[in-house]
Amino acid sequence: MEDIQTLIENFSFLETWEDKYQYLIDLGENLPALKASYKTDSFKVSGCQSQVWLIPSFEKGKLFFKADSDAIMVKGIIAILLSIYSGKTPQEIKNIEVEKVFAKLGLGEHLSPSRRNGMMSMVEKIRFYAAHVEK
Repeated sequence: MEDIQTLIENFSFLETWEDKYQYLIDLGENLPALKASYKTDSFKVSGCQSQVWLIPSFEKGKLFFKADSDAIMVKGIIAILLSIYSGKTPQEIKNIEVEKVFAKLGLGEHLSPSRRNGMMSMVEKIRFYAAHVEK
């Protein structure tokens, strides 16, 4: 998984939406698949048109996430969200302005309303986990 600064730099070299779209798909294809045992309702993110599962773990004061989807484009969005949020403290997660990051990637204006809503549902679930981890 690439760090967010690397992703911003990589997206900045892509001139067309088609190139960015293809890179997003490539990111999704490189996302490790979840074991079937994690694809349960308890890890499912509601509010997404596609099926999305988000699994948190808390280690040494930081949250780490694994996630998967049944849609390749959504898997690309997941890969970006994991780059943004995984490995951060709950306070760092709370302070991240994800819309600004997606704008820097040049994706903000290209996501359909349903994909944007799904992305924000994933972000809300990440923030929920951050607010409820053991301190």
